Amino acid sequence: MVPPLVLDIDGTLTAPTGGIDPRAIETLREWDAPVVVATGKAFPYPVALCHFANVPERVIAENGGVVYADDAVTVTVDDAERPRVAARAFVDRGGDLGWGAEDTVNRWRETEVAVHRDADEALLGAVAAEFGLEVVDTGYAYHLKTPGVEKGDGLRSVAATLGLDSADFVAVGDSENDVSTFAAAGRSFAVANADDRALAAADTVTEESYMDGTLEALATVA
Repeated sequence: MVPPLVLDIDGTLTAPTGGIDPRAIETLREWDAPVVVATGKAFPYPVALCHFANVPERVIAENGGVVYADDAVTVTVDDAERPRVAARAFVDRGGDLGWGAEDTVNRWRETEVAVHRDADEALLGAVAAEFGLEVVDTGYAYHLKTPGVEKGDGLRSVAATLGLDSADFVAVGDSENDVSTFAAAGRSFAVANADDRALAAADTVTEESYMDGTLEALATVA
């Protein structure tokens, strides 16, 4: 029997040039055990991925801020307004979130604020500290978020909902926000394009990158 999976999206289910690798859809559909997608993106994004892949919607969104499985949504952040207030302060002091006027990156985000990586990192860090928040760099955006909210805790929550232990899961990821997932899962893989923290935290580092690395990892546990 194959193990349940928890899979990051960006950098893990994507192609080197960006966008979901078409093979990811087939992988999600054909894996004969629960699959959880875990991401820093806003809650609707992983739900939509599951919807269009026609698989059960089991997601960890916003770096653990929102968790969804078996028709139960859990928001794990007590003060979801604080990151938004801090983001407004960042903009008032000359910062730019970087997503344009409509900001579809944050429009449906519930528990944190994503900031473009071209933003003033020093100013963002100073504002985060003032508001008691942290900044996590996923390689795709800076995330202004509540300390202690982690993907790994999201995995424990989803696992409990499914009647499983988080240690039953195999995790694949590429970024520092996957480190807590690696710690919660029973076995972890960092794809070759992963950042230094993910590479150091994973049990195994694949030879291949992006979706090729994910397929390499899954071949070893299938």
